[in-house]
Amino acid sequence: MSDLTNEIVLRPRFGVSLRVNLEQLESIFDAASADSLLIKRLDEHIFVKFRKAETTFWTPQLHLELSSFEEGVSNIRGVFGPNPTLWTFFMFLHFGVGTIFIIMGIFAYSNYSLGKDVTFWLVGMFLLVVIWFALYAFGRLGKSKGKDQMEQLKQFVRNTIAPFERINSDA
Repeated sequence: MSDLTNEIVLRPRFGVSLRVNLEQLESIFDAASADSLLIKRLDEHIFVKFRKAETTFWTPQLHLELSSFEEGVSNIRGVFGPNPTLWTFFMFLHFGVGTIFIIMGIFAYSNYSLGKDVTFWLVGMFLLVVIWFALYAFGRLGKSKGKDQMEQLKQFVRNTIAPFERINSDA
């Protein structure tokens, strides 16, 4: 897997193709264990997260999706991300800021068309842009704080799939 050098991505993704049957790969993940990790499998979806004692606000999780489109070849697609509740909250904030920005833009245009002062609306829109950048910076801070744990998750996957031959990898 790569070192995830793309600095813009907040939720890094990867993919690996292995020469192994899907059922065998599923059984390997069912048997896998790590002291600090909880591994849960639901059909072809595997969720790897840290135990409660090791969890902080920024702790990442790993979602793996196993698939197979030809006999003897299995694909793993993974995505690193924050706690789903935290991610939903961040998206709610982004959409809320975006909605308020559009509403303020409509009010600014209406007041401009009527010949009224639009300073209040333009300042509000500027502050919303500042809030957007702050939310982005906050997300980047979280990613950097969770980088060590993300490396632990990557190493767990590497160790688990080590016995199998890789066909190709974008990770």
